[in-house]
Amino acid sequence: MKIATWNVNSVKARLGHVVDYLAEAKPDILCLQELKCLDEMFPRSEIEDTGYNVVTHGQKTYNGVAILSRHPIEDVVRGIPNFEDAHSRYIEAVISNGDLTCRIASIYLPNGNPVEDGKSEKFQYKLAFMDALHAHAQDLLALEEVSVLAGDYNVIPNAVDCYAPEAWRDDALFRDETRAAFRRIKNLGFVDAYELLNPLGTDSYSFWDYQAGAFQKNNGIRIDHHLLSPQAVDRLKSAHIDKHMRAREKPSDHVPVVIELSA
Repeated sequence: MKIATWNVNSVKARLGHVVDYLAEAKPDILCLQELKCLDEMFPRSEIEDTGYNVVTHGQKTYNGVAILSRHPIEDVVRGIPNFEDAHSRYIEAVISNGDLTCRIASIYLPNGNPVEDGKSEKFQYKLAFMDALHAHAQDLLALEEVSVLAGDYNVIPNAVDCYAPEAWRDDALFRDETRAAFRRIKNLGFVDAYELLNPLGTDSYSFWDYQAGAFQKNNGIRIDHHLLSPQAVDRLKSAHIDKHMRAREKPSDHVPVVIELSA
């Protein structure tokens, strides 16, 4: 089962890229973030015409997450259970290809900036979201299923995951509190799939800003992750980044990150 995650930074603006990617990469599952549209405005027919089923949790202008699948989608959950959230940032479902059944989540974690010494409303919301995700991740582990928490975490886990760590020291993506909250989720028993199988560094970035020729200079960061339950780790075959999508005309500032699980 091939599972990709991609912050498309507006599904309408990037629809051509999404359709092309589905045809080229043929993932079993594609988790999308930052749709920037309501559910009824999602280009459902265009995606379904490519052979994919669609579930969305949209929001006007901002946020929004979706799961696209070549297989039936069941048991859909919109929003983190037991967490009141006005924003559409989490969707979860169960998907089976006949050989493997996987519980998959598409996550768009809050950015959290500006930080304002860690006291800003936006940064506190980021940490509250991560606490809620931690609690739900703990519940998912108790199910002893193949679970994949995929998405744009807006977390730079390690200094090596950033082209200039000192420049990001006080950014919400790299604050000590943010990285500690990410580690707490991992310490439950989840594993960062890409980190497990690949050396980290200049070839592992998944995001490049639109400004100042960041992509051409490879001034990137790694913030798009798959966290796997132990049952998923046992089946992990590969993990890679489809960096070429950033070189296309009018691209998203993120690129797809892809894992493959065996049956």
